[in-house]
Amino acid sequence: MAVLKDTGRTTSFDYIAVAGCPHLPYLAYLKKLMPKAAALVKRAPESVSIALVGDTKMAALHVEFMNIPGPTDVLTFELDHDARGRCTAGEIVICPSYAKREAKKRKTTVNQELLLYALHGLLHLSGYDDRTPADYQKMHREEDRILMAIGVGSVFEGISGS
Repeated sequence: MAVLKDTGRTTSFDYIAVAGCPHLPYLAYLKKLMPKAAALVKRAPESVSIALVGDTKMAALHVEFMNIPGPTDVLTFELDHDARGRCTAGEIVICPSYAKREAKKRKTTVNQELLLYALHGLLHLSGYDDRTPADYQKMHREEDRILMAIGVGSVFEGISGS
């Protein structure tokens, strides 16, 4: 659990690797660093599950929920809200196969790419958005700020598109 400094709340994480997904080794890295990252996120949900899925499952979810064909890096789902409408529980679905391809292109590690996706999803659950150019830049600056603070370094910096 990560203790959130501004509220004293904690964020608990559940980690899931969908059957047939050969990416279990990545879970240890996420388990180690996501609580540290969550401690630096304002308004982080109390409960978050992170699911790792393959390309086929991610493509199916991408079409079902976004009406966009093909796999994507990360999808985020708000599952519960408090009386003020803030997300208190959510799920982040990540595609390690997608991360492998992107890490190779961007000359980073798969672990760092997956952590970036998980943090991106957590920020979405915490109220961040990236639909406008200004919001996009704000969100990605926050990702890099947190990644640098937990000792990973800037993963997003200098990358266009997401």
